Amino acid sequence: MDLRDFLLRARVLKLYRKALRVSGRAPTTSRADLRQTIRQEMENNRNCNDKQRIRFLISEGLDRLKRLDEMLDMQGH
Repeated sequence: MDLRDFLLRARVLKLYRKALRVSGRAPTTSRADLRQTIRQEMENNRNCNDKQRIRFLISEGLDRLKRLDEMLDMQGH
């Protein structure tokens, strides 16, 4: 694993941790489902080795997380 791989892996893990933190603000009735969805999305792409695809997935994940965060803010969570 070279430095670029290491940094890309760190970005993925940072996104995962951030998503789990944001999911903690969700209503308790949907929190477990949301965490399961986050975990499933990560597992679905676990074996992806295409660095360009990984960068795309990180970008898409950050966008989705931003929208979720804004939605939770609007709902007062």
